[in-house]
Amino acid sequence: MAKRRDNNLNMGEALQEFIQANKLEKGIDKVDAQTAWERLMGNGVNNYTTAIELRNDTLFVALSSSVLREELSLGKSKIITMLNEELGKDLIKKLVLR
Repeated sequence: MAKRRDNNLNMGEALQEFIQANKLEKGIDKVDAQTAWERLMGNGVNNYTTAIELRNDTLFVALSSSVLREELSLGKSKIITMLNEELGKDLIKKLVLR
């Protein structure tokens, strides 16, 4: 575990140090990306979303509707921007709709 810099480490800083020390960042990013998709897309899209997976900097989203997949593919760059804003960091570089 990382050595404390002072005795007044706030909870957020302590949690961030724990995450970094135990190399949990990628797993948390995967969960955060899935949650961001669900929040931003709403029930309409989520009803047709069958799987969401973050691999490196690519978000793979499986959709059960080819019409919806085609519609969303037209706005991929805007969706990526919105997801990264929701995540608070530049995590997703590419979106693959299946």
